Amino acid sequence: MPIIRQEYRQDFEDIREVIEEAFNQPDEADLVEALRDGEKVIVALVAEEERAVVGHILFSHASIDGSNAKVAGLAPMAVLPEYQNQGIGTLLAQEGLDECLSQGYDAVIVLGHTDYYPRFGFKPASEFGIRSEWQDQIQDDAFMVLELHAGALDGVEGIARYADEFSELI
Repeated sequence: MPIIRQEYRQDFEDIREVIEEAFNQPDEADLVEALRDGEKVIVALVAEEERAVVGHILFSHASIDGSNAKVAGLAPMAVLPEYQNQGIGTLLAQEGLDECLSQGYDAVIVLGHTDYYPRFGFKPASEFGIRSEWQDQIQDDAFMVLELHAGALDGVEGIARYADEFSELI
C-alpha cells in the first residue's frame, strides 16, 4: 500500500516524470510547474511506493463568478501507468479532498472522466447551475463539482474558473 504525503521540492523532477508518463505528453507537467510558480497550489500530494513517487494530485485556487464560495480545482491527477487500477488515484483523491475540507474549502471542481469522479460524490456542475468557462469546448457532464459540506453551493450559480494557468492547456 503506498504512502500518501505532501509533495516536497526534492520530488519535483519525479513528479514531472510521473505526469508526463501518465498523460503521454508534457502539457500537464508544465501546468503543475506554472501553478507552483504562480503560488496557486492549495494541496499537492504524492503517492510513494518503496521510496519512489508513483502518483501525484494537485488542487489549485478556483472561483465561481459572483460567489464567495471557497472553491478548489482538482487537476491534474496522475499515476504511473504500471501502477494504475490499483487504487492509488482513489487514495490520492480522498486524501486531497479531505485536506481541502480541513482548509475550509466549500467545493471542488473537476473536468474529468464521468465514470471515475462520481465515486467521490462529484456531480455534473450543471445540476447546481454552474458552468465551465470552457463550456463550448467540453462535454457538459465532464465538468463536475463536489460540495465538501452539505449546502455549500446553495444559491451559488455562475461560471466556474480555474486559475489562469489552465487557459494555456485548454
